[in-house]
Amino acid sequence: MSLEKKHHESEELLQLVSFNIDNEEFGIDILKVEEIIRVISITKIPNAPDFIEGVINLRGKIIPIIDLRTRLNRIRKEHDNNTRVIVVEVSGITVGFIVDSVREVLRIPKNITEPPPSLVSGVNSEYITAIGKLEDRLLILLDLEKVLDFRQKEELSQINN
Repeated sequence: MSLEKKHHESEELLQLVSFNIDNEEFGIDILKVEEIIRVISITKIPNAPDFIEGVINLRGKIIPIIDLRTRLNRIRKEHDNNTRVIVVEVSGITVGFIVDSVREVLRIPKNITEPPPSLVSGVNSEYITAIGKLEDRLLILLDLEKVLDFRQKEELSQINN
């Protein structure tokens, strides 16, 4: 590998929004994030899967809201002052993910990440693209495309339209 190529790879940066669920820190690609909002009134949807909280009306657009805690097999928690909704686009569908708190926007070198071990603290490892090794903590990078399967994306697209 040429020195120039090696130098370029070490400088590739990932831009992420980091957030917490339980005591774990997760990151998602900032380019997928449309906005971050406080939890607003959520309308329940009959017969929806347990991880779908309902829908919100965000400036005239109906957006499905997913409890990321429940989707990642965590115990449901009451919303508090730190709870946020990260509005993202997944497979052309606008969706809101409820998280315990949003931590920060990060720029980390790609070379401090590595593929996830096959089992990562109960989170289904197929949702994880990498683990970032920061100075004082680990950051689990989520693949939002995989958090929802094809059938769920289809159902959510019906809500969006």
